[in-house]
Amino acid sequence: MKTPPSLPSREEKKYVTARTYAYDLLKQNARSMRINPTEAEYVLWKYLRNKQLGHRFRRQQIVDDYIVDFVCLEKQLVIEVDGKYHADGEQRELDALREDILISNGYRIIRFTNEEVTNNIDQVIENIKKLLI
Repeated sequence: MKTPPSLPSREEKKYVTARTYAYDLLKQNARSMRINPTEAEYVLWKYLRNKQLGHRFRRQQIVDDYIVDFVCLEKQLVIEVDGKYHADGEQRELDALREDILISNGYRIIRFTNEEVTNNIDQVIENIKKLLI
């Protein structure tokens, strides 16, 4: 009798979703955020959707116990679009903790401000393309 293959460890998985206790609430919040994106998220999604950059992106996706703005699972790339409140000291600390956890799961993170996305989308797309190579 064959032994079943062992399941990949959390570190070996390409995609880690939320723990059971948090998943339903995160799923509901992610759905709401997809329905009501910020202006900058809406602008960026027009360039990321339908594999326009050669890779599939998901928006408002649950990764670990967080909802990331955009993620390319194939390249393990997270794109965050930050509003002004991310400049707040406490929020910066929370963002750093979140980044540490995402990085420990094998993700790379690139951040843009809302202003960068809405005022200079061409440069934002070029920066993303460099990370997709």
